[in-house]
Amino acid sequence: MKLQTEIPLSAEENQIDYTSKVLLMGSCFSENIGAKFNYFKFKNLQNPIGVIFNPVSIEKLVVRAIENKLFSEADIFEHNGIWKCFEAHSELAALDKNEFLANLNLALKNLREALFTSTHIIFTFGTSWVYRHLENNEIVANCHKLSQQYFQKELLSIEAILSSIQNISEKINTVNKGAQLIFTVSPVRHLKDGFTENSLSKAHLISAIQQSLSLRAQSRSFYFPSYEIMMDELRDYRFYAEDLLHPNKTAIEIIWNKFSKAWISSETETLQKEIASIQSGLRHKSFNPKSAEHLQFLDKLERKIATLQQRFPHIQF
Repeated sequence: MKLQTEIPLSAEENQIDYTSKVLLMGSCFSENIGAKFNYFKFKNLQNPIGVIFNPVSIEKLVVRAIENKLFSEADIFEHNGIWKCFEAHSELAALDKNEFLANLNLALKNLREALFTSTHIIFTFGTSWVYRHLENNEIVANCHKLSQQYFQKELLSIEAILSSIQNISEKINTVNKGAQLIFTVSPVRHLKDGFTENSLSKAHLISAIQQSLSLRAQSRSFYFPSYEIMMDELRDYRFYAEDLLHPNKTAIEIIWNKFSKAWISSETETLQKEIASIQSGLRHKSFNPKSAEHLQFLDKLERKIATLQQRFPHIQF
């Protein structure tokens, strides 16, 4: 008896291996998958400007990075003694203006380098709902908890999202023709917008991505069904965190395994197992750290790491 509907996935060409460079941009779900890349020591960069939920704001950052338009004083503001930027996540905020600008532009430099050199770029869109700053008439990536009176909430049309996706793809293609662009929709439900509103938001994202793929049939653009896996294969609250909105560890593991089937080279499996064994060893806590048995265990672990790093110098623990 089959108790789940499974979304069929097959192995893609030009998969990710330990020579690949991966850039992940988008919602917090991109960091869930990014954490897996970190754990297994694939070369990757995650959200250098912080978590960004909507495609228009992601487009702005991609364009800014590729065109090398540095952040200036005109792009930042002070609120409650803290310097912030509407294009960046609050995790980059700082008390000192010059330090904040330096951090923003360093993050932009890292993003620019990744856009030029990554073999695979994964975009995870979270929502079609955006906030427009009334003073400058610009869509913001983050409201930074400013009063709602300064913003107007809007739903991005399918056409607007499609335009952003097309611009993202074309800009990257001008500087990195070989990059595989993988688009996905976050399975995290934004129920603060409302149940129907969340469904409409996700539908706009999916529709725009699919239209983009049909227009770029011969391009290196792809869709990975994160949202559909969560909604259809894992349609049970046992796969959700306590807030009943975010996928829990089990769900993330299942989606990662599905992603691996499609996008991670099977030739990396042995190395992933070696790395997982080392990670487990590093997390092991001994009841007696000075015992001969534990010191022998640590010595064996260090030799494992040294042997691995001889083959892959970029891997650090």
